[in-house]
Amino acid sequence: MKCPACGNVLQGMTVADVSVDVCRGGCGGIWFDDHELRKFDEPHDAAGEALLDVQRNPNVHVDLRRKRHCPKCRNPVLTRRLFNARRHVEIDECPDCAGVWLDYGELGTIRHSDGSEQEHQKATEEYLQEVLGPDFAAEPAHGVLDARHRMSHVLRFLTPRHRFWH
Repeated sequence: MKCPACGNVLQGMTVADVSVDVCRGGCGGIWFDDHELRKFDEPHDAAGEALLDVQRNPNVHVDLRRKRHCPKCRNPVLTRRLFNARRHVEIDECPDCAGVWLDYGELGTIRHSDGSEQEHQKATEEYLQEVLGPDFAAEPAHGVLDARHRMSHVLRFLTPRHRFWH
């Protein structure tokens, strides 16, 4: 499989009886098949420590704005979304196989992002305002299509494919 971020060949790595694919020597990203990320996303998941520092080439620069294709399915474009309201990290998820791509450092941010409930609520409100816009309720008739597009992003955020994530 090829890295969706830099094109490097992904290498298999087994951690706690789970085989993930890492971009060792490239951008340092990690591919998790469906449901695998939840085994490493909490700070108390000791096995996840091995994935925090994948060897990467500092000369490889990744364009975070570029569309990425699933390394497993190859065709679908990965969907960029928030990991969840409590952890303000955007992940790339395949709409077909539910695999997840994390760029270098994102797993560490997910595992170590604490904060008060107020901070989590504020982050959620900021995200919804960014997606919906401050005047969503007052959308003119000609803006309905744009409003529907923004609403679909909100629904993806609120009802992620993996409901068991925190």
